[in-house]
Amino acid sequence: METEQTGTLDCESQILKLGGHDFLISRPHDFGIVMDRPLEAGAVADDYLHQVLLRDDVRDCFLDIVDREGLVVCKNVRSTESSYRKVRGKSSHGKLSQAEYYHHDGCSCPVKPRVVEIRMPHQLIARNIATAIAPFRSVMVAMLRALPAEILVHGELQATLDQFTCSPADPPPCESWDRIQGRITRLVRRELDAESCRAYFRRVDALASAYVEPWEMGESRLICNNHENLAETMQHRRSYQTPRSSAEANGSLVKRWTAEEL
Repeated sequence: METEQTGTLDCESQILKLGGHDFLISRPHDFGIVMDRPLEAGAVADDYLHQVLLRDDVRDCFLDIVDREGLVVCKNVRSTESSYRKVRGKSSHGKLSQAEYYHHDGCSCPVKPRVVEIRMPHQLIARNIATAIAPFRSVMVAMLRALPAEILVHGELQATLDQFTCSPADPPPCESWDRIQGRITRLVRRELDAESCRAYFRRVDALASAYVEPWEMGESRLICNNHENLAETMQHRRSYQTPRSSAEANGSLVKRWTAEEL
């Protein structure tokens, strides 16, 4: 990736040169980059994601950037690609959907997809539900720190929190994190009512410094879903930023597993 500072932007803004085009990028969060249409877009303006970034000769380099940054947000994309699928799963007042818990896509598969792309197409209804995204390690620490005291005493959870926070250079083995996370999720689901559980996960979002920016029409978020270093993998979830309201009209999302589509 070739970047260069520009004299007209603040010190955190850059120009990303990729596929013969210049993209203005910013870093508004602790991780990840946000990019928009090429500065001189021409014919590729509407669907620069596919016509430039996922073009055969650029694709590998772009996916490497997703791996390195953890999250790449592409704004103002209009796409007619047919491979997107609707994000399914319903929530209710009395029960959280599986999507409301932090997860990797393909968590039950032997090999998880490398990159998951979640997208909000242009539509009539805005989306008020956030998608929280954070590094796996940050999520693990936050889930332990946010636990109510009466739940933290279960089993080895306090010792696990101490190992993460008191010995950050020597955390529990990465291969045990999914098991630990599953145990925490089952406990909060069992011990807390639905809205208390949602409030717990909002605390996790904050403690993990999750990316929870509002969705914009035409925005795609490409998330590193299977980094070779598991601690650098990102997790995501459907996040209600306020107590859930009934009969709430919300825009819909679509998704796909970009790296696996050739």
